Amino acid sequence: MTPGVVVVGSFMMDHIVYVERRPQPGETVRGLGFHVSEGGKGFNQAVAASRAGVTVRMLGRVGDDDLGRRFLNRARIEGIEADGIGLDPEFGTGVGVPVVDQSGENAIVVVPGANDRFTVEHLMAHAALVSDAQVLLLQREIPDSTAVRAAELARAAGAYVVLNPAPAGPIDAFRGLVDLVVPNEGELATLARGSDLLERAHNLSASLGGCDVIVTLGPAGVLLVTGDDSRIFAAQSVEAVDTTGAGDCFCGNLAARLSLGDALGPAVEYAIVASGIAVGRRGAANAAPVPDEVLPLLRARRDAESTDEGRDGAALATARKG
Repeated sequence: MTPGVVVVGSFMMDHIVYVERRPQPGETVRGLGFHVSEGGKGFNQAVAASRAGVTVRMLGRVGDDDLGRRFLNRARIEGIEADGIGLDPEFGTGVGVPVVDQSGENAIVVVPGANDRFTVEHLMAHAALVSDAQVLLLQREIPDSTAVRAAELARAAGAYVVLNPAPAGPIDAFRGLVDLVVPNEGELATLARGSDLLERAHNLSASLGGCDVIVTLGPAGVLLVTGDDSRIFAAQSVEAVDTTGAGDCFCGNLAARLSLGDALGPAVEYAIVASGIAVGRRGAANAAPVPDEVLPLLRARRDAESTDEGRDGAALATARKG
């Protein structure tokens, strides 16, 4: 098994629009800026993991077009092994259109294109890459049948499987195949019922066969649930510029640190700091930091941890009932 991360996921060429506020239905607003960059949850997470300093391989599908070739070139620049990325002769490369307001919040329209043609057959042509993974990182912007088969291959080979269940929807097919699931708070509410955050996290874990759960809560921090234990990690204090891809940065860095042997707690802390840096920048994949940027802030954070309060999962869950 090769140390590092295998990402099975999506490619979306992001056409990012910056506005003072997002338009209401039927309204036209004047934009403040426009930027085109490589994105998609899978690619964003692969870039974040690679910049964290580990070997990354990515499997997926792009169009046989200029955008697809741009992704292949960018993967090489980022040090991502791209042998498992296929070119679709009929469907174009996926496109995303994030609209980002001045608070850094975003709304996104996606046109999946070739991502929807990433079939089990294409995956199986590169099955050895998945079986060699130390950590497999999955999302849901590709067909679930393909993602589930990847999880089966990795699980059979003894890899650690991380699922970012976005966009949220039924994930029963992943039961028994996932070691860690990483939703945000809204996705958790879609995926599991419960009177509060902690109960929903436990119910999600049970529905997947007892895996660990990490819930990202934006400025409220991160909830880690492992068995009967829970812990809250405070968010990094930053001024948000663009939250596009912040969760992807978190997931990519988390997977990278797990592949390097970190326990869940230290891996979460590293990923929080990395994603905090990312939200202070514009863009998604482009915003991901490198270790030289993360480690000084992580050391400072740990030095201050002895005075940090409010890290009890049950306390936060009580505060966020409803």
